[in-house]
Formats: sequence, C-alpha cells, structure tokens
Amino acid sequence: MRLARCSRALRRRRATEALPPVARWHPERSGDSDIAIDRHGQWHYRGSLISRPEMVRLFSTILRRDTDGFVLVTPVEKLYVAVEDAPFIATALEQRGTADAAELAFLTNVGDVVIADREHPIDVRVGEKGPKPYVRVRGGLDALIARPVYYALIALGEEREPGRLSVMSAGCRFTIGDY
Repeated sequence: MRLARCSRALRRRRATEALPPVARWHPERSGDSDIAIDRHGQWHYRGSLISRPEMVRLFSTILRRDTDGFVLVTPVEKLYVAVEDAPFIATALEQRGTADAAELAFLTNVGDVVIADREHPIDVRVGEKGPKPYVRVRGGLDALIARPVYYALIALGEEREPGRLSVMSAGCRFTIGDY
C-alpha cells in the first residue's frame, strides 16, 4: 500500500480516535513494566518480542516521557519502560506540496502520521557514528528516522546556506545536515 493511501486511511481512522490524555494523569503508584523498546523500535516484554502490532499500538498510546524516564501511564498507575534510543521509528516519508508550501509527513512503526512543523521538529543529532535524525511525534516522544527515509529526506534538501542542507515543512525550515 502506498504511503499516501495509507496516511489517508490512518488520518480518517485517527480523526475519530483520540489519544488518551496521558499528560493529565499523575498516579501515585509506580513500578517497572519489564517492557523494553530496542533501537529498532521493537517492543519486548521480559526479553520476548511483543509480536502483536495491536498490543504495541495500544501501549504506544499510553507512553509518556517524564523527567525520570519513559512510562506507560494510566489514571491509577505508571510503569517504567526501558528505551534504548527513541520509542518510535519513522518508516516512510511523503512530501505534500512543493518548495516553501511543502509539508513532510512521516509514518511511524506504530501507525502515527506526523507532519514536521513547529510542534513536531526534525532534529539531527551528531554522534560517534554520524548523524541520527529524529522527528518529534508527541509530548517529548521522538521517532528515529530510518536510514532509507533519511536518504529520501536528504534528496529533498536544499543548500540555502553554504555547507548546510535543510528542508521546509509547514512553514518551518529544518537543518538536516552540515558538511
């Protein structure tokens, strides 16, 4: 299924499906969930892969980033989750419009569609192994942009300043590489 068709279907479904208000929930009871998210965005429970996409999607909707780490939160309890890098992976990219009127839509491994904008910035962090690009999904939760998607993003980039590659999305300019 093409990303455009997939993102339209997801937008229709998401329009009627609100995310839980996890930012408003502050339960006193907390503990460890025994859930870990590896650097590939795969969720594990006590070392075993959670293979049901519906279960991962459900957990992703109640995930929140607190000052002391990532938690699955409900009105009565919050459980800590070990996250190796970012909790989500941006697996596809679609450019809508052109030039300064463009919107860049990312599809994540849990089915979220995110348009890069002021609230959902693209951020490239440079580490020992080179650049690692991310896009903000919601509430302090980022998606690591998969390497093929990053290459597609680079192909859309423009050099507006010497040695700096950037892209436009929703009226915002994001630097995606310095060379």
